[in-house]
Amino acid sequence: MIERRVWQRSYLPFLIALLSCVTGAGCGGSSSPQKIVTSGQNVQPISVNAGPISGQIYPNGVFTSVTICVPGTSTCQTISGVLVDTGSFGLRIPSSLITISLPEQSANNNAVGECYQFADGSYLWGSVATADIKISGEQASSVPVHLLNSNFFTLPTDCSSSGGPEENDPTSLGANGILGVGYLGADCGPACASGSTPLSPFYYECSNSGCSPAFVAEANQVTNPVTLFATDNNGVIIELPSVSGETASVSGSMVFGIGTQSNNALGSATVFTVDPNTGNISTNFNGVTYTNAAFLDTGSNGLYFLDGAITGIPVCSDDPDFYCPGSTQNLSATNQGANGNSKSVNFSVGNADELLSTNNAAFPTLAGPNPGNFDWGLPFFYGRNVFTAIDGKSTPGGAGPYWAF
Repeated sequence: MIERRVWQRSYLPFLIALLSCVTGAGCGGSSSPQKIVTSGQNVQPISVNAGPISGQIYPNGVFTSVTICVPGTSTCQTISGVLVDTGSFGLRIPSSLITISLPEQSANNNAVGECYQFADGSYLWGSVATADIKISGEQASSVPVHLLNSNFFTLPTDCSSSGGPEENDPTSLGANGILGVGYLGADCGPACASGSTPLSPFYYECSNSGCSPAFVAEANQVTNPVTLFATDNNGVIIELPSVSGETASVSGSMVFGIGTQSNNALGSATVFTVDPNTGNISTNFNGVTYTNAAFLDTGSNGLYFLDGAITGIPVCSDDPDFYCPGSTQNLSATNQGANGNSKSVNFSVGNADELLSTNNAAFPTLAGPNPGNFDWGLPFFYGRNVFTAIDGKSTPGGAGPYWAF
């Protein structure tokens, strides 16, 4: 059975929109032949599959495994079925899955908690702990991580104010965790580290009397573990093969570093720097320019753009979150970075009712409406090697943040 949900997994730290879109059959990939790296100490296997939850199919979710350890020890646990998300930052795992004892953060003799809201209205709640993280041959030491737990003190009302569901357990999350490897280091940054009033919802100090919004230094915020690798810490490459039509599964690689080894060269990829105020690039589609309102994100499961009234593509009668054209629509858009670099992208939109009626997991033409933004999700990554350069890190294509493909 397919679990049919809109997985627009972007968060808006500092009012930065980090959503995504999808491209499909006929996308064509990059202008040069794609080569997927499969070996190296900086290479981690990834797979688009049904996901780890029995009886559910997670459409267009890309998963991997992560090893967490008690800091400075060999007491470790490997968690499989973790969603790879280039649109968020840091590792988040349901506490119910963890069998080792990770030290939890405290401040002023209070426990430190976090509420992490997604653009689709859902949210995650739990404590902030510390772990060593191992992925492929890379290791990050003493990384702040988010342990999801509905029973971690009383949920602050502003955390659930968006009206979306709480997704602290694997079944509701559809995954055994989220690995955020986007272009920022800390998941909130300066906005949560200091100011006149703590940003809410986000970090909290909790005691038996309740939880109050609190400032947390950037070094103690939930952190993208890639930034703490000894080497290969300036970015991530998602490498997935082309998919001509819906299929049961797709295997690829997540390669750490950009230009740090012979297997992660930037090559001829075009660099698209992001706008410093919005964190986005621009997309021109059908005569409309989404200025600094477009983004690339493996955490979204479809191409989300415009709405049916504008494009003429009808939404599904039984689910307005997806498009259901009578026949596959072949479309084109042009992406442009803040640096002026541009490139056209061909993509296709299929009938979601027909796609999601199968037992497949990879859908290169899954799409839905998203007025105001152009959200390039996981299917954009099919047939391309997509680079995410981390903010402030030096790369052969200049300092991050940027996307390249």
